[in-house]
Amino acid sequence: MPFYEMRWSFSTAAVKGMTGKPHDREAAARQLVEGFGGKLLHYYFVLGEYDGLAIAEFPDNVAAAAMSMRAGSTGGFARFETHPLMTAEEARRAMEKVNQSDIDYRAPNA
Repeated sequence: MPFYEMRWSFSTAAVKGMTGKPHDREAAARQLVEGFGGKLLHYYFVLGEYDGLAIAEFPDNVAAAAMSMRAGSTGGFARFETHPLMTAEEARRAMEKVNQSDIDYRAPNA
């Protein structure tokens, strides 16, 4: 299954709720991911621009997007992003594909 990275910033109301009544957010994240056919591999709170980061597997982009939309629709996040991840092997194959193509593309400023 393909891998995805999720990053989020909690809403002010969510932070207020978590600090007022501390509880395990990883269990809720795991339930959400599994509900869309995925597998939560890593879940972290982070310092900086985002409040959290997770790595998960999903069957496809549709399942990952649906999970992201569901999370975002709760109002618990000021920001919720989902990004597909590529393995080094997939990136190498993409590089080879570029090398094998003869597509003529000009940059907008060219």
